Amino acid sequence: MSKLISSLITELRRGTLTLAVLSQLRTPQYGYSLVQLLEKSGVSIDQSTLYPLLRRLEKQELVESSWDTTESRPRKYYVLSEYGIEILEQLKDEWEKTTNELQTLLKGDVENAPD
Repeated sequence: MSKLISSLITELRRGTLTLAVLSQLRTPQYGYSLVQLLEKSGVSIDQSTLYPLLRRLEKQELVESSWDTTESRPRKYYVLSEYGIEILEQLKDEWEKTTNELQTLLKGDVENAPD
């Protein structure tokens, strides 16, 4: 794969990873469980990408975190905040709209596109 296409794919995926991560945080998840859930759906994400993303989402108040220290190894769990649920719904609507628009463009059927 050329450097250019690799760079363009990375750029394309950047926003979709945020939506993918938010979509899996309706129930509390810790980092590794989140990676597994995403990979099971075909979405690969490196931990070096995931943890900074989770910290950013927490700073934006879209997710909340808490530590579970009941196990031998403490785990930090993340879950959508009320605000995060609202934002996820808005992003999903925008994703569906954008996907439909792009499908129309990529099929070359612009003349018959809905107004």
